[in-house]
Amino acid sequence: MMFQYLFSPLKIGKVEVKNRLSFQPHLTNFAVDCLPSERHRNYWGERAKGGVGLIITEEMSVHPTDTAYEKLIEVFHPEVIPGFRKITDTVHQYGAKMFAQLNHNGQQCDGTISRLPVWAPSPVPDVLFREVPKEMEPEDIEEVARYFGKSAVHAREGGFDGIELQYGHSSLARQFLSPLSNLRQDEFGGSLENRMRAPTLFIEAVRKAVGNDFTVGIRLCADEMVPWGGLNLENVQEIAQKFEASGLIDFMDLSIGTFFNLYLVEGSMHTPLGYTIPLAAGIREKIKLPVFCTGRINDPVMAEKVLANGQADMIGMCRQLICDPFMPKKALEGRLEDIRYCVADNQGCIGRMGLNKLLGCIQNPAVGLEKEWGEGTLKPAAVKKKVMVIGGGPGGMWAAKMAARRGHRVDLYDRNEELGGQIRIAMKGAGRDEFGVIIRNEKDQLDGAGVELRLGVEVTEEMVLKANPDAVIVATGSVPIQHPPMGGADGPGIYNAWQVLQGEAELGEKVCIVDADGHHRGTSTAEYLADQGKAVHILCPSLFIGAELGPLQDLYLTRQRLLQKGATFTPDTAVLEITGDAGAKVLKGLNVYSNAMTDYGPYDSVVLIIGQQVDDALYRALKGKVKELHRIGDCVAPRKVDMAIWDGHKVGREI
Repeated sequence: MMFQYLFSPLKIGKVEVKNRLSFQPHLTNFAVDCLPSERHRNYWGERAKGGVGLIITEEMSVHPTDTAYEKLIEVFHPEVIPGFRKITDTVHQYGAKMFAQLNHNGQQCDGTISRLPVWAPSPVPDVLFREVPKEMEPEDIEEVARYFGKSAVHAREGGFDGIELQYGHSSLARQFLSPLSNLRQDEFGGSLENRMRAPTLFIEAVRKAVGNDFTVGIRLCADEMVPWGGLNLENVQEIAQKFEASGLIDFMDLSIGTFFNLYLVEGSMHTPLGYTIPLAAGIREKIKLPVFCTGRINDPVMAEKVLANGQADMIGMCRQLICDPFMPKKALEGRLEDIRYCVADNQGCIGRMGLNKLLGCIQNPAVGLEKEWGEGTLKPAAVKKKVMVIGGGPGGMWAAKMAARRGHRVDLYDRNEELGGQIRIAMKGAGRDEFGVIIRNEKDQLDGAGVELRLGVEVTEEMVLKANPDAVIVATGSVPIQHPPMGGADGPGIYNAWQVLQGEAELGEKVCIVDADGHHRGTSTAEYLADQGKAVHILCPSLFIGAELGPLQDLYLTRQRLLQKGATFTPDTAVLEITGDAGAKVLKGLNVYSNAMTDYGPYDSVVLIIGQQVDDALYRALKGKVKELHRIGDCVAPRKVDMAIWDGHKVGREI
């Protein structure tokens, strides 16, 4: 057996799970009127169908004051039970087990949603929500404990196999445990014994409500990673031992960080793979209960090594199983080349959650649409067509793959010798090389679908008309804006990000980047140049550089790295004109708030990152001349990779 440990069963309390893979808790925004929905059922059912052993729900609210987000399931209402039954019945039919995660977010809540005061151990505002909470009175603590118990009964009656209490990064329980957020002087604060009192009351209430024959565990923050105090691994080892000694819990799931350092909770591709493994190992060596390890483990081979080394008993995967719900099944069957690996770009999942949108994934358009687009929904084409796809970027690859899977004969053309389109350029940015995994993922899929690749071919109107295809899909993408809207922008010494990242720019030592994009294109190009020892200055019209990176959990570390590498920033500045020769460029900038004009420079070179424009000449030339014509991705409108893949997936299904 290739995965001796990963696909061995594990006893967790009274429950035996068929393998060591857990689909970890994460927000979805799928709730309807704070109740479980059909979308939840299809979403979690797809992962059960894909072979995961255990599914743990997103956090569910146990009390009316727990209103961190508008679309949480309010598990304290008995109305949740019928919806839970539908979900757990679906998950169970595929042999998976399912735990309900119960939580109160404490200070990490938004009182403007509930119109109630936020409750917390002490009147300490959370760094993200910034609302001063009410210091909970003893009767408030007792009330929350009762609500935990009531919610646990609803979960058990809803057919769940167990309960996980959230004591991790975002939880009232962690706030009681941590001296950073618990400043109390009564029996619930001060010593570790006192700080554990409220979290223990919550567990006791749940255990009393569901009995000793039901699996109950906690998700514990293994290290708050705050340099000025708080919980560290040594503290948490002691806490873990005390919780184990209580005899109240059956397992320990682990998280890391708080909202002080959310980039650690939801690590991007700039965070190392498996970055939490040492913490799991540190807890594992101190307790005998099953320990779950989660954090950028997106590969069954890595998961197997963690288990074989005794660093954890269960592997938690979140974004990987959002990206590829069938990874467990594929790994079990030895089809590793068929796995779609998560690249932790965070645009479709975490980035959408932070903006209160429905969960998505840049590489999996079926997320949240499993009923319509999930496994088994693709139907053979009624009429098999000769399809010509022009453009081998992410949109073109998905269109070709989906059309070929439906039985069409598909030829995929690209002017370059390699597939990938703009991904090949983006992955050259500093720290963005993992983005290229998307190409590897899709190349294998194209080969498996039988798509004919015709690379290094510049497709013309005449070629298409001569080939006489039944359908043409144009996916020719976009290019940097050719005529920038500022004076002097066409002179010598002025380049775009593509030219820089592809080694086509002759740059001096002092470089100014004009970044109107606010995304990775600007910051990763700046870091790429800083890594070469260039003196980099970034001008941008936004309040701060990388303004679009905040929801992706990439802003903090990006700014940190750039500052450490000597880059300087001037925000709030729109560049109106560029003057001077190469080696002496001067930029006239307008402060967008004060209207003050300032000259910046001189610089050896200027890099303009001010947007893209469609490359749609071929589409327009073919319009009205072929039997069936589609265009997708950036050649419709320049957007991000998720929309190119969405367009390609959709047209491939429908053609």
